[in-house]
Amino acid sequence: MDSLIFLKLFSFPLLLFFTTPSKASICKSAKCTTLLSPQIQPPFRIQGIHPHQCGLSEFTLFCNHQNQTTIRFHGTTDLIVKSISYEARRLSLIDPQGCVHGVFLNLNLSHTPFSYYHTLRRYKYLNCSSEVAGMEAVPCLSGEAHHVYVVEPSLPPPASCRDVGTVGIPFSYSRYLSSDGSFGLGLTWTSARLDETDYNHTVIIAVLSMMAVVWMAGKVLYAKYGSKENEEGVNLLGEYRV
Repeated sequence: MDSLIFLKLFSFPLLLFFTTPSKASICKSAKCTTLLSPQIQPPFRIQGIHPHQCGLSEFTLFCNHQNQTTIRFHGTTDLIVKSISYEARRLSLIDPQGCVHGVFLNLNLSHTPFSYYHTLRRYKYLNCSSEVAGMEAVPCLSGEAHHVYVVEPSLPPPASCRDVGTVGIPFSYSRYLSSDGSFGLGLTWTSARLDETDYNHTVIIAVLSMMAVVWMAGKVLYAKYGSKENEEGVNLLGEYRV
């Protein structure tokens, strides 16, 4: 009888856990309605589609008026999410304005869980009032009266140029870069909250596994000794009746 009570008490939390809707069942993958939009799942979430408890706030994505998946960073316009590799933790983005080096100059990833996927080098941006021979201007940042160049930091600026800023970026400018505004816009991510969630999930799985083992052992013990207790109870009852 004691074994039966133990099994009932021990089975209750297991039954409660497995019959309670899991976060995974609530936070199903979703996407903006365009055919090429990537599937979004935790730690990311789409505002207005996923419940607030899904994903993490710093991984919030949006669907723009063209139903493209976008992400927002301080200092830039919304960037289009081209693809996400959850295993590699790689986020591939597209600048809708097709000006990657403009994004490189203004993108501020501080206070975010993101960093560039590729190795960075320091480059200096120069804004020049006239063209500089032997240097290739960035068309999307230049105009008739000014020309923007991306150069090595050690290069002394020509007389007609002023420093705009020196930043860490994956590469200098080349006319042969991808024209869709995606080349080099690869980010990776890490998050203390995400790592803590992964750790807690691992601990929960380990505890449940241990509980399942103990539960199975309890069933075996009950099958072995519980029936014996019942037989003894029946024998005692028979002796009492006699």
